Amino acid sequence: MRPRRPLSLLATAALAAPLLAGCGSSTSASSADAGGTEAAGFPASVERCDRRITVDAPPQRIASLNQGSTEILLSLGLADRMVGAAGWTDPILPSLADENEKVDRLADQAPSFEELLATEPDLVTASFANTLSEGGVATPQQLADVGVPAYLSAAECEKSDFGGGDGARDRPLEMSTIYAEVRDLAALTGTEERGEEVVSSLQQRLAAASRTPFDDVSVFYWFANAEAPYGAGCCGGPGIVTRALGLTNVFEDQQAEWPQIGWESIAAADPDVLVIGDLTRKSQTAESARAKIAFLESNPVTRRMTAVREKRYVLLPGAALNPSIRTVDAVETVAEGLRSLGYEPS
Repeated sequence: MRPRRPLSLLATAALAAPLLAGCGSSTSASSADAGGTEAAGFPASVERCDRRITVDAPPQRIASLNQGSTEILLSLGLADRMVGAAGWTDPILPSLADENEKVDRLADQAPSFEELLATEPDLVTASFANTLSEGGVATPQQLADVGVPAYLSAAECEKSDFGGGDGARDRPLEMSTIYAEVRDLAALTGTEERGEEVVSSLQQRLAAASRTPFDDVSVFYWFANAEAPYGAGCCGGPGIVTRALGLTNVFEDQQAEWPQIGWESIAAADPDVLVIGDLTRKSQTAESARAKIAFLESNPVTRRMTAVREKRYVLLPGAALNPSIRTVDAVETVAEGLRSLGYEPS
């Protein structure tokens, strides 16, 4: 689920261009020139969101504006080439903690355009369209105007609608798109071999976790907000988890990424299991799993739900509910959680 922030004054004043929907998937790179003055494979380009992103040389000052993007960059071994990271919902993956210590935290949520430019980035990356848009940190065109290429995640570029909160999809997101993001960032940073290692590891883990799916288990994914909860629709990151494990999302008919759904509707659906986002950020109500469970067990509507009465909860970091390399972690964690609740794969 995307972070929300007030409009930056500088972003308001600067020239802006709207982020275009739709995306391409091709990547290209030229070889070193005969004189050897350019790095092999550069300039390098990828196409996403109807834009071509080109870097002339391996970036040495990368700024990441969302946690999902940051964790890919760190997985590619790029900590020493990063000048800052922002947009956090949770602590970093434990396996990346040491590398993350090398990277400055620009902001817990979103830095200002001024703070971003102060890092003198030569590549900016983001996971969410509202980070790289009017009202966000900056538009891609604003950054291009000062000579900085900006990359938006492949998963975000596939959305059919960027508006109305977190946007919507007209077809389910697949892990192949997340792999494409890893490969895009690897191409732009000259770490293609490491990128293929990351993709191969994710593929193997996903195959192992989804080998024996569950049948006849219905779930509701709750990201945040107690008053009007953001629950997962059909087609984002949780959709990959649902399909991999053979589950039923009780709001599979919703194409919005994170539609806000009333508790009466959720209680009427009465899912077997609640998959609960355990966030450490503080921008919505009921962010942590503890706060969510306290609400569920005290609210007169929700406390009668079967999953609440029988405490059928599976906890996931918020970052694992957004499309990212953590989506495979989510598949593994939900499978383990279901087993601990007594459900057995078919």
